[in-house]
Amino acid sequence: MLAFLIQRVLQAIFVMFVVALISFSLFHYVGDPVLNMLGQEATEADRAALRAQLGLDQPVVVQFWNFVVNAAQFEFGISYRSARPVTDMILERLPATLELAIISAIFAVVMGILLGIYTALRRRSWLANFIMTASLIGVSLPTFLIGVLLIYVFAVELGWLPAFGRGETVRLGDWWSTGLLTASGLRSLILPAITLGLFQLTLIMRLVRAEMLEVLSTDYIKFARARGLSKRVVHLRHALKNTMIPVITIIGLQLGTIIAFAIITETVFQWPGVGALFITAVRFVDVPVMAAYLMMIALVFVVINLVVDLLYYAVDPRLRAQGGGK
Repeated sequence: MLAFLIQRVLQAIFVMFVVALISFSLFHYVGDPVLNMLGQEATEADRAALRAQLGLDQPVVVQFWNFVVNAAQFEFGISYRSARPVTDMILERLPATLELAIISAIFAVVMGILLGIYTALRRRSWLANFIMTASLIGVSLPTFLIGVLLIYVFAVELGWLPAFGRGETVRLGDWWSTGLLTASGLRSLILPAITLGLFQLTLIMRLVRAEMLEVLSTDYIKFARARGLSKRVVHLRHALKNTMIPVITIIGLQLGTIIAFAIITETVFQWPGVGALFITAVRFVDVPVMAAYLMMIALVFVVINLVVDLLYYAVDPRLRAQGGGK
């Protein structure tokens, strides 16, 4: 177990190093930061002073090392557009993105597993066939179109839910603000969460259904039924447990995808999250914000994949047996 953990941690460090190199390259190949910050009318003396202040007059190797050290401390310099610390800008918007991602993930995982189990156990019923047919919508339609359709139906036509914004929020601590404690915040979260989680829900549901059908046809499930065990014990204790081994990996990857692709949903619903901040940074070539966002998303994927690998190792006895044999 220790060797497995060390191997995965070293792989995670290598991935973050490569991402840091890509992020650092943005500073050198996407515009001139000094020109963006001072404009065309600045003198050479002003530009030289700013370059020295930003450390751009140092060798590239030294600049990259400083970037890695600062990134490890979650320091990404000053925004070229707003002249504010990038870390402060991200922390202001991070609660909105995390809440949206967490609620979307809970919605996708819970509903995906439940619907996957139901459509596998009742695969010949009309409701299961309807669910499988309707799931094609979540797979086929792009996220922004689903969001627009939900806004049109539930915000424009029915007027049940707000079409944009985060609603009223409550501040908890120095930097965390939440809309989960207010009625308007909860109502504002429904449509974005469904939009962001629908695609992942359909993938999880179809995977659970396929794995469940495969497990139900195995010999040990037939033997469990022949022993006279109840359907509930056979389906939930034996079949579902073995179904979840490959599903865990997919769920972990989809959780990372939810955070990474929250950009589209935040844009459609004008959600004040990190994704919307990144879109603004791309529009104004705000390289420090772009680099910080790239590093943050990479860290999310690395951490989630590391946790998934450990869960996979803990759930699958074959991996433990192989590790013990070595």
